[in-house]
Amino acid sequence: MGNRIASVIRDGAVLFLHGDLGAGKTTLSRGIVQALGHSGKVKSPTYTLVEPYELEDVSIYHFDLYRLGSPEELEFMGIRDYFAEQTICIVEWPERGSGFIPEPDLAITMRYKDEARQIELNAKSERGNKLVEQLKNYA
Repeated sequence: MGNRIASVIRDGAVLFLHGDLGAGKTTLSRGIVQALGHSGKVKSPTYTLVEPYELEDVSIYHFDLYRLGSPEELEFMGIRDYFAEQTICIVEWPERGSGFIPEPDLAITMRYKDEARQIELNAKSERGNKLVEQLKNYA
């Protein structure tokens, strides 16, 4: 699924990843970052809050807000500077940064049903609507 999502992102995007611990949020993030051209390790930013990936054509910022003590901490790290128009921001546990991060283009909810993973995509902007439409046409 990370390959599919990466293949339709053209002009940057904000992706929120929702789901319980172990639902696959970091695995999906890894798939997106690698599909966009990163060849090294993609580690979880659980303790650093953000891992930047500066690629030739795009800047990607992978956030994991699980261990965030308070949303106000995001102001001290200059969170707004990461969310530029042409960047891709992937945010795990976005509800913990509520009020300090912009609304997403695409909200992705991951959960287990029986033994399989379910992924639900919800467009939250015009850009998000375009992404969902393109994903429907993904071959």
